[in-house]
Amino acid sequence: MIISASRRTDIPALYPEWFINRLKAGEVLVPNPYNRKKISRIQLSPDTIDCIAFWTKNPEPLIPYLSTIDKMGYPYYFQMTITDYEQDIEENVPRTEESMATFLLLSERLGKERVDWRFDPLLLTEKYSISYHLERFEMMCEWLHKATTRCIISFIDSYKDSPYLEMEPEDIVGLAEGLARIGKKNGLPLYTCAEKMDLSRLGIEHGACIDKEKIHNLIGYKLDLKKDAGQRRECGCIESIDIGMYDTCINGCKYCYATSGLEGARRRMQQHNPLSPLLIGQLKGDEMITDRDVKSDRDNQISLFDLPEMYMKF
Repeated sequence: MIISASRRTDIPALYPEWFINRLKAGEVLVPNPYNRKKISRIQLSPDTIDCIAFWTKNPEPLIPYLSTIDKMGYPYYFQMTITDYEQDIEENVPRTEESMATFLLLSERLGKERVDWRFDPLLLTEKYSISYHLERFEMMCEWLHKATTRCIISFIDSYKDSPYLEMEPEDIVGLAEGLARIGKKNGLPLYTCAEKMDLSRLGIEHGACIDKEKIHNLIGYKLDLKKDAGQRRECGCIESIDIGMYDTCINGCKYCYATSGLEGARRRMQQHNPLSPLLIGQLKGDEMITDRDVKSDRDNQISLFDLPEMYMKF
């Protein structure tokens, strides 16, 4: 099974001690997002967890714990977002220069195959224009292209009363063309995340953040996992278990769907106890805890292409 840590909150940046304590305890409790009394118990063991996917804008607080994770035998990789928005969009995210330095440090520590760069979501305002994004992407790409194997992009979805300019198809194509050109110049492949539009003619393929082939290459064996039915139709990710909770991230990103308000997230964070099996709060005694079926999803079926060369000589 794949553990997602987390689409719902920034565990590496905000809750690294809690995460390590959960690995040491061998289990984590995850409330149903719509009913706090319904809780899943997920057993954590290197024998059953095939890989951990970290999502973060600031992995620096987790870096001191990586040696502990390594010694415990958990494979893992990072999806790190660096967009170069200012505090009007990403209020509590480290400055771009600091984020790039951390990215380079992490890549040197783990290898570039285990650190993906996310340049998303892309949004348009009078300030954050197409030319702004292209200029900043080119600068960051020059620094980061040798420290990763891919860059993942997405375009913000329009909604009623959105503070952002609506992205017309020609805006998306124009921006994507520029990004693709810069990526190609630096030898960095670009992939989209959960996008309907096909940009393959520009050299940008549909991607997956929790990617079966990527994880196969990292862990050394194939996984028998299907597309994650709980994600959007356009999402290419395989199944995973997310151990985060909504409304617990204080990064203050204005576009974030996982946090309804920064002040509410701050109040919830005050209830955090790094020793609790729950990310936020304590058990009250009225919960119904169900053990989630967790097992390794190693694919034990062997094809002719998987056989060693010696067995192919008839």
